[in-house]
Amino acid sequence: MNEFINNMSVILPSYKPDEKLLAVLEGLSGKGFHDVIVVNDGSGSEFDVLFEKAGAFPNVTVLTHPENRGKGCALKTAFSYCMENRPSCTGVITVDGDNQHHPDDIYACCLKLSEIPDQIVLGARNFSADEVPFRSRFGNVMTRSVFRFACGIRITDTQTGLRAIPAQYLPLMLETAGERYEYETNMLLEMKTHDIPFTEVTIRTIYLDDNDSSHFNPLKDSIKIYRTIFAFLASSLMSALLDIALFFLLISILTYFMPDGAWNVVIATAAARVCSSLFNYLLNSKKVFRSKNKSSLARYYLLCILQFAASAGLVSLASNLCGAGNVGKTLIKAIVDTVLFLISYQIQKEWVFKK
Repeated sequence: MNEFINNMSVILPSYKPDEKLLAVLEGLSGKGFHDVIVVNDGSGSEFDVLFEKAGAFPNVTVLTHPENRGKGCALKTAFSYCMENRPSCTGVITVDGDNQHHPDDIYACCLKLSEIPDQIVLGARNFSADEVPFRSRFGNVMTRSVFRFACGIRITDTQTGLRAIPAQYLPLMLETAGERYEYETNMLLEMKTHDIPFTEVTIRTIYLDDNDSSHFNPLKDSIKIYRTIFAFLASSLMSALLDIALFFLLISILTYFMPDGAWNVVIATAAARVCSSLFNYLLNSKKVFRSKNKSSLARYYLLCILQFAASAGLVSLASNLCGAGNVGKTLIKAIVDTVLFLISYQIQKEWVFKK
């Protein structure tokens, strides 16, 4: 295990730190970590003395951004440095500099990585503990729920900064979008996209001074995080609204010219679906999933045919049973298509646009 630790690099992004940074370095040294990379993310000249003390620790390298660029950029700077200057590096461990990651937990994640060197190890906190601040508990529950629905990823702690990453995945992490806190969320999404396996290690839940040292802005940074996730949903929502609007327009026109037309619902559904599906496919393939899978078009329209048949059949059946008029049929269609959306979204993500 000592040899494995010797080939691991601990990455510690830091912005306007206090004395806790030195406590983290002491803890890492005590656990036998011999390569620590601290990134001064543009903290300012008033923090130079603290970073000089950090650089005085044995085997600690301090990298400096001239101005604040965000945690994502700080991590990428360290990843790039490891790839260029640590050719024998087997992996990296990202750690927060506010002393909220216990040295034993950092060591435990490293130990787990030595057992499964092809998986990413995530340190997972227990958010049900009484000492967890409300904003942290609420933020994790929300993000975890969205991840599970929108991305099909079951992660206990989506905001954890303690991550052990095998060196083979560093090039992908450098290509991952994001500059600030949203970058860590994008890393999780890339893990899902590229089928990178991961495991979780339960760690202590430590919050000092009600987490006042955190530079995470609950509103500003949550918007960035959720914007990344809801990019998966926005395309389908716009397409659904377009589909419903076209359906209402077409069913009204067809009913006016053919009051007793038995195929009005089917025709209106088909025409609306052709237009909205093409719109949805272009958005999903180009902007959302960014898939270059040549078979995605055929798969997509096979799914559309099945979804169209289910939508038309269920709407017609429910409309006849309820004796619904045009507005009623439109409402029924909205409900039916919402259920079908939940099913088709997962199919698109896992099969149609799978990279």
